[in-house]
Amino acid sequence: LLSATKVETLRTMSGTKVPVSHNWSADMWDWPLQASEGVAQVRNEADRFEVHLDVPCFTPNEIEVKLLGDELVIHCAHNARQDDFGSISREIHRSYRLPRDVDVYTLKSHLNNRGVLIISAGKKK
Repeated sequence: LLSATKVETLRTMSGTKVPVSHNWSADMWDWPLQASEGVAQVRNEADRFEVHLDVPCFTPNEIEVKLLGDELVIHCAHNARQDDFGSISREIHRSYRLPRDVDVYTLKSHLNNRGVLIISAGKKK
């Protein structure tokens, strides 16, 4: 019997090895680099697909969500600005391969008042 959980190892930029697992029978994906940061959460349930991305430093004008084939692409960017210590710029780029049963015509995005970008879609019937 094959296990429903697949474990892989990723190497961080500092060279540390981090186990990454996905239980194919579950509706949550476990990405430890994101979980410890609290940055992204992906849910793939029977009736919907959702991505929650923590982007509190960005305004709606600075966020772009698009679909390229079966890839959901999210790009958030600030123009550089000066502060007392130098310049600041922020940029986030994430992409997610959508499961085959996602109805792309129902994709919606919303930035809530806590700075969480919520992208959701229903499933094909």
